[in-house]
Formats: sequence, structure tokens, C-alpha cells
Amino acid sequence: MSRAVALGLRANAGQFWLLVLVNAFVGGMVGLERTVVPLVGTEEFHIASAVVVFSFIIAFGVVKAVANLASGVLADRFTRKSVLVVGWAVGLPVPFMLAWGPSWGWIVMANVLLGVSQGLAWSMTVNMKVDLVGPKHRGLAMGLNEFAGYGAVGLTALATGYLASRWGLRPEPFYLGIAYTLLGLGLSIWAVRDTRAHAQVEAGVHLPSAEATTRPRASWIVVETSWRNRTLFGVSQAGLVNNLNDGMSWGVFPLLFAAHGVGLERIGLIKAVYLLTWSVGQVVTGALSDRIGRKPLIVAGMLVQAAALALIGLGLDQPFRAGIAGSVLLGAGTAMVYPALLATVGDVAHPSWRASAMGVYRFWRDMGYAVGALMAGLVAGAFGLVWSVHVAGLLTFASGLLAWIAMRASSRTHA
Repeated sequence: MSRAVALGLRANAGQFWLLVLVNAFVGGMVGLERTVVPLVGTEEFHIASAVVVFSFIIAFGVVKAVANLASGVLADRFTRKSVLVVGWAVGLPVPFMLAWGPSWGWIVMANVLLGVSQGLAWSMTVNMKVDLVGPKHRGLAMGLNEFAGYGAVGLTALATGYLASRWGLRPEPFYLGIAYTLLGLGLSIWAVRDTRAHAQVEAGVHLPSAEATTRPRASWIVVETSWRNRTLFGVSQAGLVNNLNDGMSWGVFPLLFAAHGVGLERIGLIKAVYLLTWSVGQVVTGALSDRIGRKPLIVAGMLVQAAALALIGLGLDQPFRAGIAGSVLLGAGTAMVYPALLATVGDVAHPSWRASAMGVYRFWRDMGYAVGALMAGLVAGAFGLVWSVHVAGLLTFASGLLAWIAMRASSRTHA
């Protein structure tokens, strides 16, 4: 006898919290790189060019963005679970390549695989939670998902900084990644259940619309999410600039603070404070967006990030203090926008094409990694590392204003 399908966090608690755990392992894979890899490029491989050092982030961002786009189409065409399992399988070689790769090319190639893995696996944990909980608690679900993922990024960044300060940049910090991949793949194969039936139940209670009568073409979804729908356009550009900041900070912060005399363990702490504030804050902001609407948090969060980057860039006479204070603000601003952006896409897109729309949004958002790293490399090469921080702050301020203008007055759940 088949299991009855019901929507809601309580009705699907077992699978929901299992997916939270799986996404923690997904996030931990990115955390492997946040503190150590830029320094591997400069200290072990003696790379002088900032653009070349940041090439691993550019490769990661471009590939993850394309994988996000593909993941939505694949999830709507096949099953969420199969895409999740493939994502983990692709990521299996990554920690081994990071730990023992003999040249910088191996590090870049590891990030190509990591981008594919993250684009498939993280996208599916998002879509599966959205499927399970239905419209009422979508913001809370996204907050918990991103809390788990970025909490693991932050804790792993802290752990790798500690391990590197004790035993060296390689290979010991990357042993964590071997455990993450084995656990994540095992749980995805043997414990996770597919959630497409939940999306079909939600689609059945939606009012008919022109685009929902038959599933729209992929090209229509790309245009609708990227440009034609004003709210989705506001979300997509804000997501791109948000991750531009993250890509910039990923590459720039370890080098910038090291150049100002901050030790490796303290750099790991600065990175962890940013990521953990981002992570924990989303538990509150995700649920808050269900109550007050998405737009206020998105606009305010972008402006808080801009202020954080100004604090870091202007406070380097006391680099560790500025780094900690700025990281708290940067994490808080990111926590305000991240679940609200994801939940807005879930609000606006019909369940019949929601996974594809989520993939388009995540394409633009994660392209920000590549744009941020490339911008940081070019600006740092021309004007110095600190100017990468200043330029990112100005772009973030402009993005917040654009979201305020473009998005509708409220993006609260309407279903």
C-alpha cells in the first residue's frame, strides 16, 4: 500500500531533517576551501597573479551556475533523488585532488568537479525541502536549509584553519572532505526519498494559470525568471551581487588579512564568524520573511552588507578587529537576504516549473562567485586588494536600491 502524501514540516519531519543533515555535508565541502586554498596558491605554488590565484573560484562559480540551471531541468524531468545522488558521486574525487594534487591545475579541476557536485546536490536539497513543506513555511524551510549548509561551511573553514596552522596547508585539512563525501553519498542513496509527489500535490491545489496548464518551455522559464517578471529579476540580480561579495571575500580576505599581519588561525576565525553569523541568522530571518514579507529583508540585507564591506575596507589599521566586526555585519546582511531570495522564487513560480525557475535563479546567483572573483583579481592587480572590497561594497549598495525599485511591495507567500 502506497504512503499517503501530505505537505508540511511536521508531516515530513523525518525526511526534512535528514535533508538538513545531508546539506550540512554539502556545505562542508565548500568550507574545505575557504581558509586554506588561496594560501596554497600563493605559498605552495608561488602564484603571484591575483587573477590566477582566484581562478579556482571562477571555475567553481561558472560550473556551479551552469549545474544549477541543469539541475532544475533534470529534477523536473527525472527525480530529485537521482540528481542528488549524481551530485555526490561527482564530488567523490574532490578532497583527494585538493589534498594531493601536484599542480595548481589539479586544484582548478577539483573545483570544476566541486561546482558540478554543489550545483546538483545543494539545488536538490533546496527543491526537496520546498516540496515537502508546502507554501506556509517556505521561508522557514529555506532558513533551516541554508543554516545547515553555511553553518557547515563556517565550522569547516574554522577547522581547516586550525589544522593548517598545526600540520600545514596540505593534506590534513582535506581529510574532513573524504568523510563528508562518503556520508553524504551513503545517506542520499539509502535514506533519502524522492519528493516529486509532494510537488504534484501542491500543484493540484493551485489555481489554473496559462503557464501552468502545460509545463512551459525552458526558454520561457529562463526569460521569465531572469528578466520579464520584475520580482524575479530583482531577486536574480540581488542573488548575483550577494554571491559576488562571497566570491570576493573567499579569495581576497585570506590574502588581505595575511598581508596586514593576521595569523592563519585568526584568519580562519574571521572567515568562520562571517559564515556562522550567516548560518545561524537564517533560522530567524527565514521564518521572519514568512511573516513580514521577503522584500524588506532583501533590500535591508543588501544595504547592511554594503556597510560591512565599508567597515572592513576602512578599518585595516586594526585588521583583526575590523575583520571580526565586519564579518558579523556581513554575515547578518547575508542571512537577511539568502532565504528570502530563495523563498521568493518559490512564491512566484508555479510548482509545475518551480524547480527549473529555482535553477535559473541559482544560475545567476552562483555566477556571482565567478564575477566576484574575476572583479577582485582585476581590481586587486590594478589598485590593490583593499579596492576589491570597496568596489564590492558600492555594487552591493546599488543592488539593494535596484531590488527596492524592481520588486513588488510584498513577496509573502500567496498560495
